Amino acid sequence: MSVHKEIKRITTRTLQDFKQEGVKISMLTAYDFSMAKIIDSAGIDVILVGDSASNVMAGHETTLPITLEQMIYHASSVVRGVQRALVVVDLPFGYYQGNSRLALESAIRIMKEAGAHAVKLEGGSEIRESIERILTAGIPVMGHLGLTPQSIYKFGTYTVRAKEDTEARKLIEDAILLEKTGCFAIVLEKIPAQLATTVAQKVQIPVIGIGAGGGVDGQVLVSHDMLGITKEFQPRFLRRYLNMYDEVQSAVKQYVDDVKSRNFPNSEEQY
Repeated sequence: MSVHKEIKRITTRTLQDFKQEGVKISMLTAYDFSMAKIIDSAGIDVILVGDSASNVMAGHETTLPITLEQMIYHASSVVRGVQRALVVVDLPFGYYQGNSRLALESAIRIMKEAGAHAVKLEGGSEIRESIERILTAGIPVMGHLGLTPQSIYKFGTYTVRAKEDTEARKLIEDAILLEKTGCFAIVLEKIPAQLATTVAQKVQIPVIGIGAGGGVDGQVLVSHDMLGITKEFQPRFLRRYLNMYDEVQSAVKQYVDDVKSRNFPNSEEQY
């Protein structure tokens, strides 16, 4: 493992090498400079500037309301804090579906204005044209299949996808299609572990899972969930590594008490 710590910059090529060598890929989200800096310095391989910013940063119920301008703002903040990780940015809802020209313009803006390294799009065959067009500009594309949160109103629920044979078959076909089209990696969200393992074996590109079991090439979580900043969201696939909500709340309570009781600032904390 120490060999990989010496990598100065993670690239799409590095991830391909990791898959071939059987080295698992670690990926987390970040939306601002300070968090990105911490996550990057801890040795994460990929940082996703997710449209989940719509939920955890802006308080929306879905990922749909976030705009391209807001994604560029979050992405540029993250890029300034990163030295090693590959920074992938979600193309937000409405900026690539059914319009490959808009998809290309949106991707170019993210790369140019934010300095990102790649973009991520949700969907399979239905967005093939958009992916192809973005790739013509030399912009790396990460795919996303399974539960695709931008299609939440189509699904009607955030439950596990591809349990039925028809959907499972389409998912495998879409994964193969994304690889053939030129995607450098695929995220699989909330699908049966066995199906995810099959997909990871069928394609040569890295497959990163979230709620897709351990048979894939890497894992991604939303950092706010993993760090316990959010409390309400408790899916089976989530492991909380910290309970930051309570920790921060308790620190703030202590600060309030200290200010009210005139304990802060003390004689050493003033000029």
